[in-house]
This record gives sequence, structure tokens and C-alpha cells, in this order.
Amino acid sequence: MSELANLAVGSDLREAIAVARQPILDRKGQVIAHELLYRHTPDATACTDRGDSAGARTLNDAVLSVGLDALTCGLPAFINLTHQLLLGGAGTLLPRDIAVLELREDIPVDDEVVQVCRRLHADGYALALDDFVAGSPAEALVPWVRYIKVDVLETAEAGWTAIAKRFTGKPVKLVAEKVETIEVADATRAAGYDYFQGYYFCRPRTFAATHMPARRLAYVQLLIALNKPDLSFDELENLVKHDVSLSYRVMRSANSAAFATHREITSIRTALVLLGMDQIRKWASVWAMAGLSGGEAPGAVSLALVRARGCERIGELIAGSDSGGLFLLGLCSLLDVILRQSMEVALADMPLPTPIREALLGAPNSSRTALNAIIAYERGEWDAAGELIEQLGLGQSTLPSIYADAVRWARTLSQFSAPETTK
Repeated sequence: MSELANLAVGSDLREAIAVARQPILDRKGQVIAHELLYRHTPDATACTDRGDSAGARTLNDAVLSVGLDALTCGLPAFINLTHQLLLGGAGTLLPRDIAVLELREDIPVDDEVVQVCRRLHADGYALALDDFVAGSPAEALVPWVRYIKVDVLETAEAGWTAIAKRFTGKPVKLVAEKVETIEVADATRAAGYDYFQGYYFCRPRTFAATHMPARRLAYVQLLIALNKPDLSFDELENLVKHDVSLSYRVMRSANSAAFATHREITSIRTALVLLGMDQIRKWASVWAMAGLSGGEAPGAVSLALVRARGCERIGELIAGSDSGGLFLLGLCSLLDVILRQSMEVALADMPLPTPIREALLGAPNSSRTALNAIIAYERGEWDAAGELIEQLGLGQSTLPSIYADAVRWARTLSQFSAPETTK
């Protein structure tokens, strides 16, 4: 999966500082870190100022605009270093308790590089080798690294399997990257890889005969009811009251500092009035989606939240657009992943608005264009994202703030959206 949260500074995406994030997942599908990708100019592939470490400062400036904690959700951040950035000391500008310094595969391994890596290791920095190939010059750096990343798309299965066998039981974690399908994810997991990176759980295996558990079906029904265009306040109150988990979250949210209130909330209705109907419909939809996942695809739910907010913000900037429908589009864009079914099957019983349904199924309408713009941006496909947003009549400079807002919003919401643990 590519859950790249991007941030840019400048008047145009092609002139902007751009930062993206891609999650790294463990064997249970939990996000344990993010890789940050960045460039300070459209054509930049490396920092040419050895002493200034301009690339790292650019990354630092960009991250400060949204906050490293919001960008990485407090998790470790894998940060690519070129040869010049490594030798120029860029790694030491980053916090050692959260930064993982990822050494690009094109770094020439000489004595100077080995000495720098040994020193960083001794100083407590975590190092990672990118696109590791057995027998390559990067072998000289293995004693100093904590993570070894293997491109399983470009490496033959026999090759990445041999690497897994070699490092089993060793004090190094293996990361399978460029994992494109769940079949490859399963194979690398069986081979012994610890972590996984790629688009794989955006392309789920389809289980056509799978029946949805009753509890999940109830969440689907709740999601449908919440998004009825003619939903009344009384109906909303009844929906919330009949779900203990939802009632708890509504009360908790209304009492939280996030809503700048210090007065005691004594009833569901008071809480709903305080939060507002549009706000609570949105939040309740998110909670229903989290419950629908059953805790099995937390990364997908997190990504869906960012997409939902990003699509909604696009809708708010387009006159006459249905921002609520676009929010629902982003939120449902990973239903196939969450339900482990094809999108056609996942949508079978959901009476969504026609443009949203068609967009989820890939139809080329304006709603789909908005979603595609967010997806391209989250993957770091800067040019494609810029072209798509322009098709909607918006300037490229709108996307950076839209996505930064979406990341912050999803981060804030995450403390309320986790499904209840049953005992």
C-alpha cells in the first residue's frame, strides 16, 4: 500500500518542496513506521552542496510545516540519504529516537562511507540499506545497519528467499519492499520477512463466497443510514443511542478539549447539538468504518480517513460540489481492502449516490478525478496529481495545504476511531 502523505511549499507543485510518506507494516498488518520521500526541486536527485546539507534542511523545513508527529503519527521515519547527504552529516540533523537513516542503493561504498556508518551506529542512529542485493558492495555496511530492505519486485523469488534464510536469527530486520499483491505479501511473510512495504493491501484477494459477519453487516447498515441525504436530527440521535460504542465516542468527543468545551455533557442529545449534525454524521461514519474493519486493516482505515478529508476539502473549494459525497467517496475507497472483497461485491448492498458509486467502480467522472488527485498525491506522483487537480478547476498550489490538513485531521481523529476491544 502507498499511503503517502504529502506536504509541499511553493506556488506550484513543480516548483514546490514535496514530502511524502509510505507506511511500513509488520506481520500483523500494523503500521510500525513510515518512509519519508522528498525532493526540494522537481529535477533534484541529490544534494550537490556537501557541506550545507541543503536536502536535509529542505526536508526539515517541510516537515515543520505540518509537524513530524502528525506526518508519522509518532512512529519511526525512514529517511533516504544520498551519498552527499550522508557524508555531509545530514543524518545528524534528525532526531535519533525517531529517524531511520536509509542508505540509497547508489551510494558508492568506500572507506569514508564505512567510517561514517560505523560512527552513526555508535552514536545510536538506526541505519537501513535500501534495495539490498546479496554480494554487492553494500555487504560491507551490513554490520552497522538495523534494517535491510529487499526489492521483491525486481529480485527473483529465489534471491529474496535466500536473503531471508541468511538473516534468520540475526540482529537485523528484513523489509520486503515493492510488495504489489497479497500473494507476494503472504510469500515473503512465510519466508521470514519482518516488515512489508508497497501497494499490496490496496489490491486484495477476492473472496466471492465470503459472508459478512453480522456485526460487520450492522456497521454497513449504520454507515448507509448515517449518509442518507434526508437524515433528520431525531433519526441521528436514535442511531447513536442504539449503539453503545457510538454513544460512548460521541460523549467522549463532546467532552474533549478538541472541541474547546469544559462543561459537563449529560445527554446524547446535548452532545449532538454541541458537535453539530454534519460533524457527528462525519465522525460516526468514520467510527462505523473502523468497526467494519474489525481491527484487521488499521492501515487501510487510516488511509481512508486521509482520503476522505482530502476529497472533502477539494469539494469545499469547488462551487456546487457535494463535499459530503466526496468525503464518503474517500472513506469508502478502500472498502474492498477492509472487507476483503471486490469493490463490486462490497458495494452491492450500499445505496450510495450514483456519482459516488460509479467513481468507486472507476468511472471517469469529476468525483473520481478528485479521488485520483488525492491518490496520486499520496503516492508522490506529483505531475499526475497537479494535472488532475487542474482538471477540476483548482490550482496546483491547493493540494499541499489540502493534504497537510487531511493528515492532521486524521491524526487528531485516530484517538477516537479505534474499534472497541472485546473481551
